Amino acid sequence: MNMSDNGAPRREDIELLAPAGDWECLEAAVANGANAVFFGVEKFNARARAHNFRTDELPEMMRFLHRYGVKGFLTFNILVFEEELEDAKRLVEACIEAGVDAVIVQDLGLVKLIREISPDFPIHGSTQMTITSPEAVEFVKPWGLERVVLGRENNLKQIRQIGEQAKLPM
Repeated sequence: MNMSDNGAPRREDIELLAPAGDWECLEAAVANGANAVFFGVEKFNARARAHNFRTDELPEMMRFLHRYGVKGFLTFNILVFEEELEDAKRLVEACIEAGVDAVIVQDLGLVKLIREISPDFPIHGSTQMTITSPEAVEFVKPWGLERVVLGRENNLKQIRQIGEQAKLPM
């Protein structure tokens, strides 16, 4: 993270990332200046019981977001079990086809599966990955994660230190 002279993040480095569980929320996020929106679909996200989009809505959602220059990130932030791998693969393929800008992932096995499907599809490490140190950031670097979301347990001082030492976008 780049800092201004007063130690705060530079304005151009700040991204407003908003959650959306339905079209009304998605449209409100865009109307209120979000740079990116994260959302889940009916399966494979930590809010599976909440209101979510459907996989078949992904193309329309991404057209809408991209029309306004907003990125769309699908939350895939749960553990994926062996019997779910085929469904997970189909969802990853649907994301790629629909133009989803990145998936937010918890499970390292899913990261491996995504890399087998597409070596360069953007993956963000979810806060559920519990990355809390520069060593953990180094551990995931070979998988080509575009970004990691540090664990909620980190304080601001630790976040700055990890960002300086790891040199990976957070």
